[in-house]
Amino acid sequence: MKRVVLTGALVAAFAAAPIVIGAQSSAKQPAPPARGSSSDVAGAHAEPKAQPETAPAPTAPTGEVQLGAVHLNKSVKADGKPLPAGTYQLRLTAQAASPDAKGATEGLERWVEFMQRGQVKGREVATIIPQSEIDKVQKDTPPRPNSAKVQMLKGGDFVRVWVNKGGNHYLIYLPPNA
Repeated sequence: MKRVVLTGALVAAFAAAPIVIGAQSSAKQPAPPARGSSSDVAGAHAEPKAQPETAPAPTAPTGEVQLGAVHLNKSVKADGKPLPAGTYQLRLTAQAASPDAKGATEGLERWVEFMQRGQVKGREVATIIPQSEIDKVQKDTPPRPNSAKVQMLKGGDFVRVWVNKGGNHYLIYLPPNA
């Protein structure tokens, strides 16, 4: 038993020790290049890689803006309350939606009021998308400038009100009132 334990300890000691073949050279190895310096070493960079240009922050209109009229064929919910079918004037308010959505540009989500005969009948959050960015967000054909379209989205989960006015697109999503 002692012999097996000693043999195992001896084998473990040799396995852990580094194996050196040949004599070590007395010549010094070259030092690796300093960080940030240029060299011919594969994979090293002489300067940082170019970063993509940052787009300027999009701007939204300030204050209240009349967006035009839309006709809703079916009753929907706006801000959780029923909004009957009918024709409404849309007014973008100066009030920003809160809490802000993560990743959203500040000021590009605001409340829109649905009005009839000067009275607010409902309101919902609208997402404002600048004309320069609409192709990155929507695949559908946008409405003509200064017009709107109302569509039931695939699956029937939402009615989308899409207004194109003043170089911005305003998207409002309303669930159907069941």
